[in-house]
Amino acid sequence: DLVDAGIDSLKVEGRMKTALYVATVARTYRKALDDYVQNPGLYEAHMPWYLEQIARCTYRQFTTGFFYGRPDESAQIYENSTYVKEYTYLGTVREVDGQGRCLVEQRNKFSVGEVIEIMKPDGADVEVTVERIQDAQDGGYQESAPHSRQALWVKLSQAPEPMDLLRRKE
Repeated sequence: DLVDAGIDSLKVEGRMKTALYVATVARTYRKALDDYVQNPGLYEAHMPWYLEQIARCTYRQFTTGFFYGRPDESAQIYENSTYVKEYTYLGTVREVDGQGRCLVEQRNKFSVGEVIEIMKPDGADVEVTVERIQDAQDGGYQESAPHSRQALWVKLSQAPEPMDLLRRKE
C-alpha cells in the first residue's frame, strides 16, 4: 500500500530506540520494499519472515496510525504498554583485520564461548561462537566484555563484515 501510494521515503522511528531496533526495522522494510518492486508475489511469500524479524526486536504493538483514515476506538492499544525484548544488542563491527578479528564497539556484555548472531544487512543472521576477546588499547585478553562502549578485537568462528551488528538471543 505504501508503494502504491507513491511513497518513496520512510522514516524509521529511532529516537530512544536501540541501534538493533533501527537496524532490524530498516533492513526488514528495505527487503520488503525490494521484494514487492521485484514481484508482489515474492513480497506476499516472504511476509512471515518480515513479521518474524520485526517481532524479534524491542517493540510495542503496532497500529496503522492514520494511513487508512482516522482511527476509531478499536485502534487504541490497552492490553500491554511494556516492551518485548528477544535480542540484546552487543555491538557494531567497525573493521575486520587480516587475522579474522573484528574491531567491535561493544554495547552489552558477552563472553568467550558464547553463541551469538551476526546480523547482516541483507537479512541473513549467522550464528557464531565468540572465540577470543582482546582489549583494543592494551591488547590484553579477557574472558568477557563487561564495559559498555569498550573497543575490542573479537575473534568469532566466522568473520563478519564492517557494519554488521552483533546480537544475542535472550
